[in-house]
Formats: sequence, C-alpha cells, structure tokens
Amino acid sequence: MERISRISVTSRPALLAAVVMLALTSASVAAADDGPGPFGVTADVVPNRQTVRVGALFGADRSGDLAEGHFCTASVVHSPRGDLIATAAHCVSDPDSDLVFVPGYRDGKAPYGEWKLGHRYLPDGWSKDQDEDSDLAFATVDDQGGKPIEDVVGANRFTPGTTTGATAVTVIGYPDSREVPISCTNKPTAHSSTQQRIDCPAFTSGTSGSPWINGDGQVVGILGGHEEGGSTDDVSYSVMLGSAAAELYKDAAGDP
Repeated sequence: MERISRISVTSRPALLAAVVMLALTSASVAAADDGPGPFGVTADVVPNRQTVRVGALFGADRSGDLAEGHFCTASVVHSPRGDLIATAAHCVSDPDSDLVFVPGYRDGKAPYGEWKLGHRYLPDGWSKDQDEDSDLAFATVDDQGGKPIEDVVGANRFTPGTTTGATAVTVIGYPDSREVPISCTNKPTAHSSTQQRIDCPAFTSGTSGSPWINGDGQVVGILGGHEEGGSTDDVSYSVMLGSAAAELYKDAAGDP
C-alpha cells in the first residue's frame, strides 16, 4: 500500500508498540565514527527546539478540531522571508485543497499555532506526469501576528547536493494513526541514480514529507519519491536532492 496520504485515504494499520520495542532491543549500536547509536530504531519524539520545526499537515476544515486529522508531514526550512516549508509533492498537489501546517503538533494541540499554506511550488515533472523523481515540494505559509513561522520555531537548512550516506540522518514524521511524531536515525543508501532509501521501522502512512536531517541541521532528503515513499513500513525513500531540487528551492525562497 502506498504511503500517499490524501485526506480521504484510509491509513495503513499502526504497528503495535511491541514491534517498536522489538526494534529497540534488536538494533545494532553504531560504530563510534558513525555517530551515536543505535541506528534503525524508531521511537517517539521528545519535543525540543529542533523537533518543533517539524509538523503535520491538515485540511483547513480541521482547523480548531485537529485530533486524528493529519495526513502528511512537513518541516520549516530556512528562507530569506522565513515563511517556507518543505514536503512531498504528492502531499500538496491538489490545487483545490486548503491546507494548514501545525509545527510541533501533538495530541490534538497546536502549541505554535496553525499556519495557512499560501503558494505551492512543485516541479514540472510532478505537475505534468507525477514523476516519482520529482516528488518534492515547497509551500509558503502566511505570517501570524506580523511574524513569519521561522521567527517562531526556527528552521533547518535545505541542502541539496549532499552525498547520500555521507552521514547519518534523523527522519521525523507523523504516522496518521498516531498523535505524536516518531523519529529514527540511520544512514541512507542509494536505491538508484535518482532515489535514496533508509531502513527505519514503523514509518507508515502520514509520514510522507518527513525531513531527513543530518547532524548539522541540514535537510538532505524528503520522504517520498519511489512508491510515494515506500510500499512497506520499514523502508522509506526520498528523491536525490540535486540540481533540480536546488532550482525549485531557489524559486520558492525568492528574495525578501
């Protein structure tokens, strides 16, 4: 079952907590030069200054009634205007959908507000052909109280051109059957010349758009791409962030 998460799509069943605990006990600890281990372990996210930059997407009709209504993940990425989020193209490609982004969403609450999506930036390859190698998008969000979202929760840096697997990354996302985000750290590997993959359990429907963040706070992948993120819960994909991704970001970030 694809990880695509339109509002009307029925989510895949959630994995039981026991499965996650099994992963915790069976994961191997990383070698010292690979960074802190263990790798390949999925656990609930502890809210902090970095993790609240990641949030969930909702239909605007769920505003004020968020519980169990999220369907994809997105994250704030740095831009001159401070108003930009990154996600998967298949999460925001419906031009008739009004959406809101809720950073740090947890248990039906929006601790940093609900931010209405404005203009969306999708690659031509996705808009014309839904090409899986173009499953990446950006969107602006409207300011609140005269402040852009980056002033409220901060931002990670979108960094195309990083060598796949050069360092471990942490993937943070919102399974649509759970009300708290999950995270997993591992090293990506190449799936093809245009796609990268990561082995992390329990990344079910709803995690499309999850950022892959390295230790320098750089977004080097976005969960999506091949099979719109993956057909199993334990292997996820991202398009390779190369020159096309850099051009899309440049277009979306613009000038202040």
